[in-house]
Amino acid sequence: MDSHKRTIFKTITWRIIATVTTIVVIYAWTGSWTKSLGAGLVANALKTVFYYIHERVWNATDYGRLHKPVKARR
Repeated sequence: MDSHKRTIFKTITWRIIATVTTIVVIYAWTGSWTKSLGAGLVANALKTVFYYIHERVWNATDYGRLHKPVKARR
């Protein structure tokens, strides 16, 4: 299970990558740095919250996890 600290760090690093991507795509579409930066920052704030929640929900489930077998005590 990931710690909250690890989840927060993963969230921040991923959001940096995703925000830069969003800004570049919107700039390519509109040609406006103002619009692309504004949209990128708003999207980043919302997506950071949703990603953190998503990670914590997945972390709370065992779906798809492999567990080490427990050795029987003698």
